[in-house]
Amino acid sequence: MVAGPCSYPHPLTPGFQIENAGEEPRVLCIIQDTTNAKTVNERLTLNLPASTTVSKLFEDVALKAGYVNGSFHLAWGNMTDMVVLDQSSEMPLSDSGFEPGKKNFLQLTDKDGEQPQLASGESGTVDSSGLDDNTQDRFIGPLPRDGIVGCSNDYSSYSYASILKSETGYVGLVNQAMTCYLNSLLQTLFMTPEFRNALYNWEFEEGEEDPVTSIPYQLQRLFVLLQTSKKRAIETTDVTRSFGWDSSEAWQQHDVQELCRVMFDALEQKWKQTEQADLINQLYQGKLKDYVRCLECGYESWRIDTYLDIPLVIRPYGASQAFGSVEEALQAFIQPETLDGPNQYFCERCKKKCDARKGLRFLHFPYLLTLQLKRFDFDYTTMHRIKLNDRMTFPEELDMSPFIDVEDEKSPQTESCTDSGAENEGSCHSDQMSNDFSTDDAVDEGICLDSASSTERVLKPKSLLTFELFSVMVHSGSAAGGHYYACIKSFSDGQWYSFNDQHVSKVTQHLSSYHVDWALCSSHSSTNAYMLIYRLKDPSRNAKFLDAENFPEHIKRLVQKEKEAEEQEKRQREIERNTCKIKLLCMHPVKMVMMENKLEVHKDKTLREAVEMAYKLMDLEGLVPLDCCRLVKYDEFHEYLERSYEGEEDTPMGLLLGGVKSSYMFDLLLETRRPDQVFQTYKPGEVMVKVHVVSLKNETIASPVSVRAYLNQTVAEFKQLIAQATGLSADTMRVVLERCYNDLRLLYVPNKTLKAEGFFRSNKVFVESSDSADHQVTFTDSLLWKLLDRHGNTIRLFVSLPEQSPGLLANRTSYQKVGDESEDSFGGTKSSTKSVEAILEESTEKLKNLSLQQQQEQQDLGSSNSDSQNTSDVEHADSLSQEVSTAGTASDPENQLPSEERSDSDVNNDRSTSSMDSDILSSSHSSDTLCNADSGPIPLANGLDSHSITSSRRSKAHEARKETWDTAEEDSGTDSEYDDSGKSKGEAQYLYFRAEPYCQEDGSGDSHKCLLVHVDKRITLATFKQKLEPFVGVPSSQFKVFRVYANNQEFESVRLNETLSSFSDDNKITIRLGRALKKGEYRVKVYQLLVNDPEPCKFLVDAVFAKGMTVRQSKEELLPLLREQCKLDLSIDRFRLRKKTWKNPGTVFLDYHVYEEDINISSNWEVFLEVLDEPEKMKSMSQLAVLTRQWRPSRMKLELFQEVVLESSSVDELKEKLSELSGIPLENLEFAKGRGTFPCDISVLEINQDLDWNPKVSTLNVWPLYISDDGAVVFYRDKTEEPMELSEEERNELMKKESSRLLKTGQRVNYSPRKEKALKIYLDGGPTKDPGQD
Repeated sequence: MVAGPCSYPHPLTPGFQIENAGEEPRVLCIIQDTTNAKTVNERLTLNLPASTTVSKLFEDVALKAGYVNGSFHLAWGNMTDMVVLDQSSEMPLSDSGFEPGKKNFLQLTDKDGEQPQLASGESGTVDSSGLDDNTQDRFIGPLPRDGIVGCSNDYSSYSYASILKSETGYVGLVNQAMTCYLNSLLQTLFMTPEFRNALYNWEFEEGEEDPVTSIPYQLQRLFVLLQTSKKRAIETTDVTRSFGWDSSEAWQQHDVQELCRVMFDALEQKWKQTEQADLINQLYQGKLKDYVRCLECGYESWRIDTYLDIPLVIRPYGASQAFGSVEEALQAFIQPETLDGPNQYFCERCKKKCDARKGLRFLHFPYLLTLQLKRFDFDYTTMHRIKLNDRMTFPEELDMSPFIDVEDEKSPQTESCTDSGAENEGSCHSDQMSNDFSTDDAVDEGICLDSASSTERVLKPKSLLTFELFSVMVHSGSAAGGHYYACIKSFSDGQWYSFNDQHVSKVTQHLSSYHVDWALCSSHSSTNAYMLIYRLKDPSRNAKFLDAENFPEHIKRLVQKEKEAEEQEKRQREIERNTCKIKLLCMHPVKMVMMENKLEVHKDKTLREAVEMAYKLMDLEGLVPLDCCRLVKYDEFHEYLERSYEGEEDTPMGLLLGGVKSSYMFDLLLETRRPDQVFQTYKPGEVMVKVHVVSLKNETIASPVSVRAYLNQTVAEFKQLIAQATGLSADTMRVVLERCYNDLRLLYVPNKTLKAEGFFRSNKVFVESSDSADHQVTFTDSLLWKLLDRHGNTIRLFVSLPEQSPGLLANRTSYQKVGDESEDSFGGTKSSTKSVEAILEESTEKLKNLSLQQQQEQQDLGSSNSDSQNTSDVEHADSLSQEVSTAGTASDPENQLPSEERSDSDVNNDRSTSSMDSDILSSSHSSDTLCNADSGPIPLANGLDSHSITSSRRSKAHEARKETWDTAEEDSGTDSEYDDSGKSKGEAQYLYFRAEPYCQEDGSGDSHKCLLVHVDKRITLATFKQKLEPFVGVPSSQFKVFRVYANNQEFESVRLNETLSSFSDDNKITIRLGRALKKGEYRVKVYQLLVNDPEPCKFLVDAVFAKGMTVRQSKEELLPLLREQCKLDLSIDRFRLRKKTWKNPGTVFLDYHVYEEDINISSNWEVFLEVLDEPEKMKSMSQLAVLTRQWRPSRMKLELFQEVVLESSSVDELKEKLSELSGIPLENLEFAKGRGTFPCDISVLEINQDLDWNPKVSTLNVWPLYISDDGAVVFYRDKTEEPMELSEEERNELMKKESSRLLKTGQRVNYSPRKEKALKIYLDGGPTKDPGQD
């Protein structure tokens, strides 16, 4: 059984009430302390009577948080506006907005900007637990709990590990993640006097063992902390580390009873050769007899077993009624069964099979009796585990005398017999006395018994067999998961306590005259008792807990050691609570990069000391003198220097920063200066302005100069301020404010204030002062505006060029397009019946002529513009005035692409890929042809030019080619680069583009050619690709643009009409060679369908299909690709294409089908290619291709798939075809439709039961079959064939093979429980040893 994810039961379950609650409603207050970064995630909880006054609430919060009352505010935590509670109010909580029975969230905040004062712990008042403050240090505030993951419940976000010990005086245990089962057991052992005292008496020898891996020592430390710590809860990580567990074990869910067994075994191993070697057996071990008695002669064979706990059945197997009490379950446990009929027992004395009685008898009960209520069972109907929530009562005092049979000891005919026929009770801790029942290899879970007869044992009188209940381990949840906690009675005061991980509280029990009738017995809840632990009532043995005065000396030393560690931890926490932590920034004086760190300074440190700490933290020694540094208040988001601290060098940092807070709304900047400079004074209320000087003559924008101004200054005064800072003339100055991104505002009203113009804390302005005529032009038509507009929209991109990029940059052609070329210049439209060789030869010749003409034009163009080609200055890339006057033509001839010279054939070649951005076509599957400009023609996948292929594929001629393009564009999702007039859409506007080649070295030391591109992000992708042509060396239709994201993920950009507005500075782009798609074309991934292979879906190639192409034409296109890339030499009539939906084969495509007319096609389309063993049988869409598979029960085997082609959807025709195929008589043939994803695999052990065999239908296209498309899977069998008979061993072996097979094929297994990790405690400190030694 596994305890699932932690989910706490409600703390106020019926039967468990907080003490003194009475009938008055209570108010649950949850307070978040926001005064400190370490406490902001902590929660304080108070459960108060509704009549409590608000002033009393403040007192309770102060006491619980460790603050001085009146030094903090309490405000509602779930309101938009902070509403502070009136501390002096005497109104009850119920009348002050608090809701009884619900969670009321409050925030504890600073008062008047000051941190709450910590309460001193000098006075010695007595708290509710009876502990004096002199023995229990005053808590100084909520403490951090690092690395702790709470359970998933309503209180999971609250950390109680660091809050003052609860009023009960007991300490809780922190739940590491899913260790509630461990916490419950540890608290039970701690509350067991005999176990705790014995553990204290054991002394750890440091020289013999590492304390970290010593389980008894870590338990000893934990118990000492549970007894002496002043915390509310402590960690168990040291204990689990001694188990050899790592952090992942905290997330493993286990059963508390299983843990009890494993822990006891580990302790026995660790305690060998010590006084505690037999402790577990002395406290927890009992004995019982497993016997079989012949009913004819009275002969009895038996064996003695030992146990550590008694498993009690809740509901007998096959019964609908559960046992009502623990006594009934105990009686059933020892109730013998009769072996008769086929189950008769072979009697050694009678020498024959006889009726016999088999059962168990208790011989000895342990001092600590553990009863496990077997609430977890297996439902063979649903094949799932279930939890039995049936009501079962249990007594507070349990008399075990009725369950021990004294007569058994007087039987004269008992004899130790190894062949008892008795089964080992799986949950009994047993040791067999005979060699047949024990092996040397087995794990020893108990003790070795001597051979003394049980008759020699002195029995306790029945009056001394009374046990008292002291621990109830509770499970809340289901068989799939839940939560454990423990209800334990203290032997010190007789009070019951609830130990629920971090929470310890008093509970009261409602007792009937005999049974404890708690909610733990209720069948109306999933919260119920799981393990009961009783202690024998024996005054001579019942021990009391050791108090501090009687501790052994080694425990006293351990207590002192832990106390000192806790004091040190508390001092460290106090320092943390008084430490200001704030982000520190500094512009490195040499590297000129902004450095970032966190400054942690005590609130009492002065500003001068803080500057020295920041100076060392930023490692500025040797770079700048200390007296040339200062700290200023800084707003990083707005890059705004808020104020400087002149004359406050001796002021404490806590006062300057406004106290110790969880977070600050500002940062600190360590400002530096040169020795000859003087720091500027920054006053509160000033605004910071970054002034960029613009030169219209040079068309440059300078780096910013910082100026500080006031919001009430006028524009005229502001110009004078700028003139002083820049040396420009204020009379001719134009000031442009950039209020937000690219929102430019000319400040032309002299008397208007900066505040009225829209200035804020941090601002950016551009200034220009010249006597040019540009002053007389409207601002939006001026050269200044255009320069600023270009500056605001220009981005810098890093472009990686393809390694196979042909030619050097100086020799590359820009591929100026040749005009007046007719559509049939490539020879593809006039005759669609030309041979492939003829088309290839003609297109090659045309491309050669085009290439020569392009080179000649480029040489002419280059000789007349060599000066402009040599410039490399980004700011002087294009003449801005020429850019404006030409309305979108670039001044750089090398980048010039006049659209009026483009031919229709070139337009066709200038298409980009239509694959989605999410499809990474740069993978190894890509079949894009790499192009070389020097090789003449631009080959496609089949060697033909792109336009001729498209023209020859179309089965229906379109009279209007433009209409065809429009339709294709809509369908394919690929944009056209050109408008209706044939001009490039991107050339109408925004052609600013400048590229600088540079080399980038990779990790291997090799350099890679790249471009640093400055480009206006409003240009389209099509224009951007045209601008890149000279650098790539091929036309834009022959390369693809991939945007590089984080982790070097690449996604292709394909929307040619979209702009680069989604790009930003320093984005990376990769260029890859390969033909881009034309309109109406689609990139298709082709997979091979292998119906009888373990992996039926295998990727082959990427191909390009076009609208209007027939299936046969696409098959012709695939043949050379398959030969070259996949080494598949196929005949066109011996393979078919068919629809692919995920992994399922679908409709068979017939050769005459036309894409987009008969077959819908889309971007990133996938298709199956299936190799045929014989000519295609599918000739018509009315036929139906079904994949069939014969099931052979007598051999427990599924035969290979075979395809059956039906002329109709008739069930009778399917049966006839299957009968002909298999030879099964028609009347004996049964079929069923497969389920799930192809190949619809199913276990051979389940196929007979799980499939719906022989459905009562006459056609295949109705419920429950719904077979109306090709590719459906049908299983069939001979109903007269008997299944193979399997032994249990054969069945188990087959089950393993089937599970392995189905997991490999990814098929669903009907019952696949969560894989559980065995609970182990490693005696050597970790799971590094051989598993066989565990």
